Amino acid sequence: MRPRSAAAAQRIREDAGRLDLLVNNAGAATIGTDVRDLAEFRAVSKASTVPLEEVRAVWEVNVFGPLAVYQAMLPLLRASSDARIVNVTSALGSLATVADPASVYHWTFDPTYAASKAALNALTLSMMIELEASDIKVNLVSPGFANTALVNFEGTDTVEDAIREVVRVARFGPHEPSGTFTSWEGAVLPW
Repeated sequence: MRPRSAAAAQRIREDAGRLDLLVNNAGAATIGTDVRDLAEFRAVSKASTVPLEEVRAVWEVNVFGPLAVYQAMLPLLRASSDARIVNVTSALGSLATVADPASVYHWTFDPTYAASKAALNALTLSMMIELEASDIKVNLVSPGFANTALVNFEGTDTVEDAIREVVRVARFGPHEPSGTFTSWEGAVLPW
């Protein structure tokens, strides 16, 4: 467990004694500061050329970070009578979607960001399976192509639109479903 995750869990334990909602919204696309735009990012992010240090650094944030937070917060989630985990991913993490040559995402799949989000989806599935016998719900949300620094402000969706689905799913009650993968318009995405 990471020290920051453990410290955050301790603080929540002291202040509230439980955690009702965990939103894992880790997101790094690159650690390279010299990448100027998405076209350049795609050019340097090919499986044959991307530096392994880049892949490791992004996976550290997008995959290992949410796992560390999950592990630290799970005892607090178990103490809640209505706990939910919402992992924020990307439609690029849907292997069914990106495997389709007709998909707009097909040509953008890379071993750094996109593959890390596919790994986060797999990690989320692992969490769901582990928690099936409990009352803790687990959901996956893709906020869309938000116009943020993560994509050098080249996104097509506003931040307000992007956050809508995360908030909608985070507000689910105890009888709302677990195991969904949806986008910001409420559309169901294939895992």
